Amino acid sequence: MKKVREVIQYKHYFENFLLKQPRKVQDKIFKVIEIIETFEQVPSTYLKSIVGTKGLYEARIKLGTNIWRVFCFFDEGKLVILLNGFTKKSQKTPKSETDKAVELMKSYYEDKNK
Repeated sequence: MKKVREVIQYKHYFENFLLKQPRKVQDKIFKVIEIIETFEQVPSTYLKSIVGTKGLYEARIKLGTNIWRVFCFFDEGKLVILLNGFTKKSQKTPKSETDKAVELMKSYYEDKNK
């Protein structure tokens, strides 16, 4: 399949999260990233915007009854930047995780504009 956008990580946050996950979960995360890269319109099952933030999204990974989230955002349209990830244990995304992602997004733009 042809890529419609590029997915990259910012610093080491995503990789650190990924390496702590079991192989099956890593495979599923890569499958979701592939969907984000190749689908013109990504279904909200896999990518959803975070209400109350400016431009922050979560990549949604589900395997059995377990759920993981990886925060990301779009930069200049066709570039997706992966941030931190976490295992979702409750209905609501912890505010601390969202706050961390917002700070990382700010940091990305500060680095980019230097």
